[in-house]
Amino acid sequence: MSHVTIVAIDLGKQSFHVHAEDERGQSIVHKRFNRSALTRYLANLDPCIVAMEACGGAHFMAREVARFGHQAKLIAAQHVRPFVKSNKNDLEDAVGICIAAGQSTMRFVAPKTEAQQALAMLNCVRDAFIADRTATVNRIHAGLLEVGISLTPGFKSIRTLPILLDESEFSPLIKSLLAKLHEHFSYLETQIKALNKEVEHQAAEDDLAARLMTIPCVGPITSSVLAAEIGSGRQFKCGRDYSASIGLVPSQKSTGGKPRLGRISKRGDRNQRRLLLQCAHVYLRYLDRQQGVVADWVRQLLVRHHPNVVACALANKLARIAWAIAANHNEFEAGPSAMSA
Repeated sequence: MSHVTIVAIDLGKQSFHVHAEDERGQSIVHKRFNRSALTRYLANLDPCIVAMEACGGAHFMAREVARFGHQAKLIAAQHVRPFVKSNKNDLEDAVGICIAAGQSTMRFVAPKTEAQQALAMLNCVRDAFIADRTATVNRIHAGLLEVGISLTPGFKSIRTLPILLDESEFSPLIKSLLAKLHEHFSYLETQIKALNKEVEHQAAEDDLAARLMTIPCVGPITSSVLAAEIGSGRQFKCGRDYSASIGLVPSQKSTGGKPRLGRISKRGDRNQRRLLLQCAHVYLRYLDRQQGVVADWVRQLLVRHHPNVVACALANKLARIAWAIAANHNEFEAGPSAMSA
């Protein structure tokens, strides 16, 4: 009797399409399950590989799969697409996932723990509130401009909006709408301040995030985001692999044995790349206060390259340092400064 060696699941909200194969690559199961039926099916299987796309709900399902004794493998959706044959549908997607999981050179996404997901969700909600606050401020500026008033940029002028409305002669409806926008702005400001404190608290409580904050110019927000994404770091062979996964290494167009390197690839998670670049720019701004091997290296680069190029190189270096801290379970050490010795 054939035994299932790999199960590929195309995840959904209520329905899950499953394709299972034996050790010879023969299809054994090719059908749709609901959530409860899928749970029973996986619980009754002998330990095998369960492959899924790294999409919504995948990390929770990976933890459930591991609880049943299976090995969960998550694949980025863009790596599955080339293996989907003919017309696209859910069952064909499951087949494509199964084929992709069997590739020896396939790269897999490490399943996140619940603590990592909590940190990621905390930063996601904070970013959403900040974006909503910016949109609200723009609506207030646009509304006032329609009645001939141009406020100075910044939040200070928005906070004094109630005084302006009391002294104005706008129609009651316009006053009411602008007052509601100001009320929403005040609510968002309160929530963002509370979330900032929560991020600082969670970063201090999390072991990895606290160690990442030993890196110069890396604060609670950046450290909590990196801690949520890097985890143990074991999904990457080296620091360069992590840096490449977030697009901080040069893109390659090499051929004929001649290396041709271009600008940074800008692949992967844009948020991690943005935060590391911000840290790099802060590091350059206060370079006179920095000491150690990294600071000496940055000063040497600034002699030959534009500051923006150096910022990208430094962000790449910070990403590698962050991976080393996660993988080796240590803290950042600046080391002796050769220039000051």
